[in-house]
Amino acid sequence: MIDTSVLKGKNVLVTGAAGFLGSNLCARLLKEGANVIAFDDLSTGKQEHLAPLHERANEQHTAFQFIQGDANRRDDLLPIFLKERPDFVCHYAALVGVKRTVERPLDVFRDMDGIKHIYELSAASGVTKVIFASSSEAYGEPVTIPEKEDGVWNAKNPYALVKLIGEQFGFSMYKTHGLRSTALRFFNVYGPGQEASDYGFVVGIFIKAALEGRSPTIFGDGLQTRDFVYVDDNIEVAIRALCSTACDGQVMNVGAGRQTTIKELAERVLAISGKSLTLEYLPARTEGEIRHRCPDVTRCRELVGYVPETSLDQGLAKTFAWYKERYGITA
Repeated sequence: MIDTSVLKGKNVLVTGAAGFLGSNLCARLLKEGANVIAFDDLSTGKQEHLAPLHERANEQHTAFQFIQGDANRRDDLLPIFLKERPDFVCHYAALVGVKRTVERPLDVFRDMDGIKHIYELSAASGVTKVIFASSSEAYGEPVTIPEKEDGVWNAKNPYALVKLIGEQFGFSMYKTHGLRSTALRFFNVYGPGQEASDYGFVVGIFIKAALEGRSPTIFGDGLQTRDFVYVDDNIEVAIRALCSTACDGQVMNVGAGRQTTIKELAERVLAISGKSLTLEYLPARTEGEIRHRCPDVTRCRELVGYVPETSLDQGLAKTFAWYKERYGITA
């Protein structure tokens, strides 16, 4: 079992902290007794994600502060490293969401500046370890299933390329400067609080549609597959990776290790909702659409001793309950 007590009383910088994953990570770090410096430019992150964290910090007798800034600007980051002296850094700031990254490819490339700044400042400041939030998009259209960390890269879009560059930057800093780092390739994370707009993610979009009595919309035949991992399981892996030396200099898949078709996902959401709705099919998207996704999670299990425990039905039920309360729909 990995000792997470090493985080107690330590200063942890989380970039992208006002996002879905970043805010959940902050909450868990506070629970572990860490002092959290939350950093976000609020371009896509939300203040409402941060509000409960102040109260949680008081309950845990730890410190929490929010600093607004752009991780792609060195001048915004430098004062934090000079004044707050973070012991650990979790770099989650990025332009996210398929629709956003397709519409704004040049903005995606700006994230390379943030990656460079984070690693250089961390190395210069004596940071113990950096966690880099990568993505399953690094694989592109998979050559083999399940996808293995040391397998073939087939990435072609800007978002995927930037994630691969971030991984390699971390490996280089580990080898040349001894800066401990781990890159986590996140598969489809879902859970309460995730964005459900057209710029959001499929689970929230389907749930919101069902709650509003609208037919979930599927692009293509619905037989494309994804790997869905509940947010608490994703965060557990991140915490273990932050505290572990076994995964230093490594990239790890973070997923459930199971394929689910988009059609099946929509049907499960409808079953939970109790609504008698039919699925609506639209022409397949041609740009940036990957047919299949499924990780090999062996490395995660071997290095940090964990594979996700929440079943898809359990996770969907929890997420549905949150959205139902959120949108005030009782039917």
